[in-house]
Amino acid sequence: MQVTSLSLEAFKEMDYWAVEKYNLSIELMMENAGLQLARLIAKKATETSVITIGVGNGNNGGGGLVAARRLAAWGFNVNLDLVVPITKDLPKAQLERALLFGVKEGIPETTDIWVDAYLGFSQRLPLSDAFVKSIELANASSAFKISLDIPVGISKDGELSGFKANQVMTLAAPKILLEKLPNGVEVFMADLGIPKSVYEHFNIQMPDFKKYQLIKIK
Repeated sequence: MQVTSLSLEAFKEMDYWAVEKYNLSIELMMENAGLQLARLIAKKATETSVITIGVGNGNNGGGGLVAARRLAAWGFNVNLDLVVPITKDLPKAQLERALLFGVKEGIPETTDIWVDAYLGFSQRLPLSDAFVKSIELANASSAFKISLDIPVGISKDGELSGFKANQVMTLAAPKILLEKLPNGVEVFMADLGIPKSVYEHFNIQMPDFKKYQLIKIK
């Protein structure tokens, strides 16, 4: 189906309006995003896959930590690349839960699937040296690479100047920025739980989430 793509600024406004109008908490949307991300990762993984999820100290990192917890609950070998200290309340709570579920801290010697949940749509370039180092490690590995929402370090023209994602799982609606990604990069759209009336308020068509929670759009 054809759904209108949004600028990052328009999506921020839509996200904020959903929170304010419908009391749709950030934590609830974080849980939804993390579950959908875990499902996408699980489609690519095998029982013996080693999974590394890179996270930062924000809501995108929190979604990655939810995915880590869900995958660990399903029996996967999940590791965390904690680039910066996790100090904000929501990501910190998600980290504590993930560790209780058996997720391990640190980058393993080999990784089969490397997940970029480092920074979300509020990321600013240039990236700090700590994030650059992690991205270089990920790109140098043979791991299959998946980004949450938008790849960390992506340029305004859609060039993958940072994390070289094979797949991107964006949230709630397509993003104009992702239309410019190179051919061969798969893009999926995941349901965040935002109601249809929010889409109608912003004059865009709601994706068919009642039928598919995760929709391939590229």
